Amino acid sequence: MFDFGLMPPAMFVGMVIFMLYGFPVAFSLAAVGLFFGFLGVFTGHFEQAFLQALPLRIFGIVSNDLLLAIPFFTLMGAILERCGLAEDLLEGTGKLFGAIPGGLAYAVILVGAILGAITGTVAASVITMGVISLPIMLKYGYNPRLATGVIAASGTITQVIPPSLVLIVLADQLGRSVGDMYLGAIGPSILQVLIFMLFILVLSILRPKDLPALPPEARGELNAALVWRVLAGMVPSLVLIFLVLGTIFMGLATPTEAGALGVVGAMGLAAMHRRLTWDLVKQGMHSTMHITAMVVFILVGATCFSLVFQGMNGGLWIEHMLSHVPGGAVGFLIFVNIFIFILAFFLDFFEIAFIVIPMLAPVAQSLGIDLIWFGVLICINMQTSFMHPPFGFALFYLRSIAPRSVKTSDIYMGAIPWLCMQLILVAIVIFWPETVTYWLDNSPKIDSSTIKIDIPAFGNSDGNNQMPNLGLPPMNFGEPPKVNP
Repeated sequence: MFDFGLMPPAMFVGMVIFMLYGFPVAFSLAAVGLFFGFLGVFTGHFEQAFLQALPLRIFGIVSNDLLLAIPFFTLMGAILERCGLAEDLLEGTGKLFGAIPGGLAYAVILVGAILGAITGTVAASVITMGVISLPIMLKYGYNPRLATGVIAASGTITQVIPPSLVLIVLADQLGRSVGDMYLGAIGPSILQVLIFMLFILVLSILRPKDLPALPPEARGELNAALVWRVLAGMVPSLVLIFLVLGTIFMGLATPTEAGALGVVGAMGLAAMHRRLTWDLVKQGMHSTMHITAMVVFILVGATCFSLVFQGMNGGLWIEHMLSHVPGGAVGFLIFVNIFIFILAFFLDFFEIAFIVIPMLAPVAQSLGIDLIWFGVLICINMQTSFMHPPFGFALFYLRSIAPRSVKTSDIYMGAIPWLCMQLILVAIVIFWPETVTYWLDNSPKIDSSTIKIDIPAFGNSDGNNQMPNLGLPPMNFGEPPKVNP
């Protein structure tokens, strides 16, 4: 039985206090870690030798090839955000579904899923769809709460749909393959889109006045030209999705290599739309540098914190505390998801992934929980960090581009039904693990028992174990040395 003492709980409380104070997360984590490290050395709760590993751990972060995928996918999303692809998709899909009640909402959900699969960033999806769709939805009589809610939720689904940055970070923190995380997220991604569309269908039946169909003059005539226009926007997107995800699933490329291919594909799409300019690339690189630097600094701070926390048996304290939660593995998952849901009011997904997940992963593994399933489940839950009133970033993005006629209270109230639908998906994945594991169980596998490696034996054809004659002259080592007794 370990004597955990008060140091691990004190570290955790200190971290929370720094977060609530509003000090930058990366520096808060490093400061708390180093302070308690020196305090622990003075009080005898922490071995000074642990601090010698800190430079090596920081070097391991900056030399991690997997994390190199983050700037590639970020740059890809930043380029696609500005190349006009979303505008074409939203306009064409909106007219295609405009004849039915809720048609614009269906279009926003579908385009949000497609943008999520090719950009991987929430800000790009929410802002782009909000600028294009929100004025049209308000103009033709959509309820402001419904309009803002569907835009924010459809942009937030980006976090679950591969190639999500969250899945990359979770794979790194859990020590699992990014490809497996992407495969595991396919089922929940499809379910989330279906749940959203089912909600719109029910609303269109019960309250059709809140989401009317577009008038004929607004949607135009449904003909082959319109269909081909929508396809012209979707086909290049699907090609890019295959270029990025297909190469990972087929084992042809690592996530980093696939991200580089995605950047090339994004530039190709921008060139196709005749919008590939130096200014566009420069803006994309600036955004990429900002996000990548933030991630690396948070990782460095989290490493300082976790090194000291683990050195004080903090991991064992967490494991001891959570392994006794009633209900076994299911009780643990319910508790963890409630805990992360509450944390998401104050922390964003990067902070949760770098701070909390390293503490929870050993407990999950000790309870026999598949870490891919666990990671995808946490990713679904962390969607809610973007939708929480009043601190959800998706709501902030939407407020920044929404007209003044839309009240902030409408944006907050409109987010609540979609937040509940995200939590419904969390419950489905907890009690129906096959939504994640089905895609893993049906992925190509290699049976190790069928692998046979033949190593040719040295010797002649008659089986004598002698060195083969290589045609070299005999070696003369001279007389052996004489040893005097």
